[in-house]
Amino acid sequence: MQVSAVRTTGIYCRADCSAQPLPHNVTQYSNPVAAEANGFRPCLRCHPERQAGSLADLDVPAPVGAALLRISDGYLDNHDEEALAAHVGYSARQLRRLFEHHVGATPTTIARSRRAHFARCLIDDTDLTFGEIARAAGFGGPRQLHRAITSVFCFTPTELRSKRRQGERPQLDGGLVLTVPYLAPFDFEAFISHQAARVIAGVEAVGVDPGGNPSYIRSFSACGHPGIAELAMPDNAASMAGVPNGTAAVPEDAGGERNQLQLRLHLPTYDSIIDAVSRCRAMLGADEDPLPAEAALADDPLIGPLVRHAPGLRVPRSWDRFETAIRIVVNQQISLAAASTMCSRIAQRFGTPFDAPSECCVDVQVPLTHLFPGAANLADAGPSGLAGLGFTQRRIDTIVGLSKAVASGDLDLSAADTLEDTVERLCELPGIGPWTAHLIAMRVLGHDDAFPASDLGLRRAAEGLLGHPVSAGELEALAESWRPYRSWAAQHLWHAAAASSPRPPDSRSH
Repeated sequence: MQVSAVRTTGIYCRADCSAQPLPHNVTQYSNPVAAEANGFRPCLRCHPERQAGSLADLDVPAPVGAALLRISDGYLDNHDEEALAAHVGYSARQLRRLFEHHVGATPTTIARSRRAHFARCLIDDTDLTFGEIARAAGFGGPRQLHRAITSVFCFTPTELRSKRRQGERPQLDGGLVLTVPYLAPFDFEAFISHQAARVIAGVEAVGVDPGGNPSYIRSFSACGHPGIAELAMPDNAASMAGVPNGTAAVPEDAGGERNQLQLRLHLPTYDSIIDAVSRCRAMLGADEDPLPAEAALADDPLIGPLVRHAPGLRVPRSWDRFETAIRIVVNQQISLAAASTMCSRIAQRFGTPFDAPSECCVDVQVPLTHLFPGAANLADAGPSGLAGLGFTQRRIDTIVGLSKAVASGDLDLSAADTLEDTVERLCELPGIGPWTAHLIAMRVLGHDDAFPASDLGLRRAAEGLLGHPVSAGELEALAESWRPYRSWAAQHLWHAAAASSPRPPDSRSH
């Protein structure tokens, strides 16, 4: 995330930019937004605005981190700074002061930069009109787009579009095609394998695109209407698999441009595409740097060999936080396959049905037919609505209780609380224990140190490495040396177990 700003040119660059300014003219900023707030614009050579990375990784106080998480979810697209400040327990003035001190820019500046950078990608990669781009990026219209783009990039939208390279943008037939940059290395095939064992039939699926590349496809709500997202590794990147497990290798002179996935969106409207892309990045963990976790775990005598063998492995997060939380609750004490079946039944009964577009490029065995229901839908359904789907009464009570807590706002699935506070808050809900709470903390809330020690899959993976039975208490004690990256260690254990075992995934292994 750190960028170098050159005072004599007014430009900020990535660390690997080929430009060589004099050192005394360079100022370092912890993030691009701070550089922009001080009057610098992105370099047109190295495109720092296309580099993966997240402001959520900054070392900031918890309230600032919670506010940054809200901003990344698009909160300020529909609310003002006062509402954001009240959400984290501050006045707007106090929050702005904290942001300027710890981030280098105000919340409004960060939200505007988020929209402007996304709009810049649409200007470069598509032939959408500026009016369509303005709506897609969350601006009120072309005039707001013009002001924001000119302020951030010092060029008008028309000037930026004229500067894009010929042949740079993808074709738009069969959907709107965008690129999703990620911090390398990234093992996309491992992500696909993870999703394949957990897909909710009718809502999501894995398959192959016309080029034979593994792909993930899912339904989602776009401004209240069904949309479909297809995610795949571009052909030029997939052919460059040069490290273990198909992790995309990038030549040194590529400038990071090949560290990207291809996202194809089928949408009823271009409004707020930025939110769909943000959800995709969050699910992938595209902005999470895997190198610190790898460095901390690679020398561990137990899981070090697993980490070194799978350098691009990530901790998959969630596209829809409520959907993933329900998926985890349903998975209590049953297998992954059974949980997928049960969640599919929920989607078919309470979700919104739709007809998938015929131009979808991913070949799947089970077509997409439904949107997964929201928290309010399941809360309103109540225990009687879930009857007859095969759930025990205790599981029904847990699903309804979680849905009501989320729908009422009593449980915030985007809160940036500490792991301990998160687990404690979740365990207050009926039917949710440490296993469920840690998995929700890991997958939904993005905690790197969550660790469901009682998970059967983790225990069996550890037994395979140690050669003797391992209790939950013994595994939790063993995992103390893996802090603060126990979630990453858990993912390596699950991955190794799935790769070495011919049998179906273990019960309660998420």
